[in-house]
Formats: sequence, C-alpha cells, structure tokens
Amino acid sequence: MTKGHHALTLIALASSSAAFAAVDFDSFDTDGDGVISQSEAQANSQLAQLFDDLDVDSNGELSKEEFAKVQ
Repeated sequence: MTKGHHALTLIALASSSAAFAAVDFDSFDTDGDGVISQSEAQANSQLAQLFDDLDVDSNGELSKEEFAKVQ
C-alpha cells in the first residue's frame, strides 16, 4: 500500500462513524491478552487491511498504542 493510499485510508477510517463506532481496543482483543492478533483483526475488514501498516514493530500484533492510530 502506498503512503498516500495508507494516509487516505487512515483518514477515512478515523472519520468514519460507522467504521469503529462504539468499538474500542478491548472489543477486538477477544482473548484479553492485551494485544490484537492478526486473526482477531479479521473481525473487521478495514482493520485487517491496515494491520501490517499499523503494526509498526512488525511483531504480528497490535498494541493499544498502535491501534490508537485509527481512532
């Protein structure tokens, strides 16, 4: 994904009331381990699409700080 496309997607995601309405980190962290795994992210197609870009440390998980970039 290009940086421009990534930025537009993040803007759309953050401004979309439907994308993450009433959904917080804990809603995606279904196993309660404090991170969102790739499989947990699959519950939302937009989050799944952005997962690799949001996972800045490339550990295969989204921390609360990484996830906060879309809110």
